[in-house]
Amino acid sequence: MHISSFANRSRRPSENDLVTYTLAADPKGRARAVQVQFVGDSPRRTPDNRPVVYAIVAATAFLGLLGSAVVLEVFPAEVFVFYAVVSVVAFVMYWHDKSAARTSRWRTPESTLYTVGLLGGWPGSLVAMQVFRHKSGKPSFRTVFWGTVAVNCGVLGWLMSASGAKFLGSVLFAA
Repeated sequence: MHISSFANRSRRPSENDLVTYTLAADPKGRARAVQVQFVGDSPRRTPDNRPVVYAIVAATAFLGLLGSAVVLEVFPAEVFVFYAVVSVVAFVMYWHDKSAARTSRWRTPESTLYTVGLLGGWPGSLVAMQVFRHKSGKPSFRTVFWGTVAVNCGVLGWLMSASGAKFLGSVLFAA
């Protein structure tokens, strides 16, 4: 059995611990233990879907505010389209990385996942982290991820200033 099969991962098994488990098969048909728990522990609860809902609400709210900024002519439409496209790309990258992790294939480097979030794909990354339960339980990853979100939002705020708007115009409408 693997430690990830334990319902209570905060406690490591030691010699002579009594456990219960359900027998299952891995993708190659080999026997494996799943839903492992220590005798006397309460049964594993049904997964909580609130983080998924919160992530979807946060991403939708952000993209809604960005869309409103386009309607109010604070930003050109290209900014909204860029965020939407990069968010979809980020979502697909997390899905691919989770799939690769499950099947022991080549993984997407964390630096690449950070970069796509920093470039504006963080709404898609946020939703993917919760939907696929990928990287959401790794504190070091979450810390850097939220740092990239803060930097991205800071740059977006700067782009709303006179100097930022001038820069954005020169980048988008350069001949």
